[in-house]
Amino acid sequence: MDSVKLGIPRTISDAAFYACVHKGYFKQQNLDVSFVTFQAGSQMVAPLGSGQVDAATGGTSAGLYNAMARGIDIKIVADKSSNMPGYCYMPLMVRKDYVDSGRFKSLADLKGLRVAEAGKGGCPGSTLNEALKSAGLNYDDVSHVYNMPYPDMAAALQNHAVDAAIVTEPTVTIALAKGAAVRYSSDQFYPRQNVSPLLYSGHFIKDRPDVARRFMIAYLQGVRFYRGACKDGKLAGPNADEMIDILLKETKVKDPAIYRAVTPNGCDPDGHLTMPSLEKDFAFFKDRDLLTGSIKVADVVDTSFVEEALKVLGTHK
Repeated sequence: MDSVKLGIPRTISDAAFYACVHKGYFKQQNLDVSFVTFQAGSQMVAPLGSGQVDAATGGTSAGLYNAMARGIDIKIVADKSSNMPGYCYMPLMVRKDYVDSGRFKSLADLKGLRVAEAGKGGCPGSTLNEALKSAGLNYDDVSHVYNMPYPDMAAALQNHAVDAAIVTEPTVTIALAKGAAVRYSSDQFYPRQNVSPLLYSGHFIKDRPDVARRFMIAYLQGVRFYRGACKDGKLAGPNADEMIDILLKETKVKDPAIYRAVTPNGCDPDGHLTMPSLEKDFAFFKDRDLLTGSIKVADVVDTSFVEEALKVLGTHK
C-alpha cells in the first residue's frame, strides 16, 4: 500500500477524512493514510512545503499565500470545508447579554466592540470584514483580539473578555448551550466562503501524481458520505448516525448530543472550489497590506486532481 501523511486539526470539519478511513475508501485505493495533527494552519506550512506531509487542510491566510510567494510549493486542490447557505459552521457570535439588553440590535452595533479572531490575516478576518461592510462599517471600526483559539472563545464570550467572535463548530454549539452568545449566520453577509481547502504538497504532486489522484478519488467518496449525513443544516441525513459514531471515535468531543446540535460545514460533493470567495479573501489580505509577494490566487490553485477524480466517480447526483 502507498503511505500518505495527511495534516489535519482533527475537528468536526475533518469528517470526510474520517469517513474515508472507516468506510474503507482509502483502502480501496490502496492507500495507508496516517493523520498528523496540527493545532493551527500556520504549523503545517513548512512540513507541507518540504514534503514531510503530503496533504493538509488549513484556512486560507496571508501567511499561506506569502509562503507560496516565497517559493514554498503548495497547491490549493479542492474544497474541504466552506460556509454555505444553511451550513455556516463559522458564524459571528455576539454576547447574549448585549442582545438581550438591546445594546446589540444589528450588525451596525458591532462598532467599537472587542471581536476575537483565531489569528491576524486569516479567512475569519475576511468573514468579519464582510459582516462590517454589510452594516456600512470598516474593519477597523472594531477592536480586534487576535490569536484566540476557537475552544477558548465560548468562555471568553461568557466571562465578557470579548464582546463578539468569529467562531467555528463545535465551539459555537457549546457557547449557545452555555447561554454565552447569540449566533449570526454568515448567510446574511457572506453566503459562500471557502474557509479551509484541501492542500497538496508540490512534492506529492510531482513525485507521486498517481497516489495524489487516488487520494482525491477516495476523498470525494468520503465527502459524499459526509454529505449523506447532512440534512436541513444538521447532521440529520441518512448517514448521520454512522457519521456521528465515527466523529465520536476520531475527535475530542465525546457527547453525541453536541453533534446532533451543531451546524455542520458545507463541502462541495465534486470538490469544486468557490473561486470568487478565494479571490475576495485574497483581496482582503492585500487591502490590509498583509501580502508580501506578487502571486495571484490562480497561480496556487490546481484543479486537475479533482477533474481526474470526477472522470472516475462522475459528478454527484
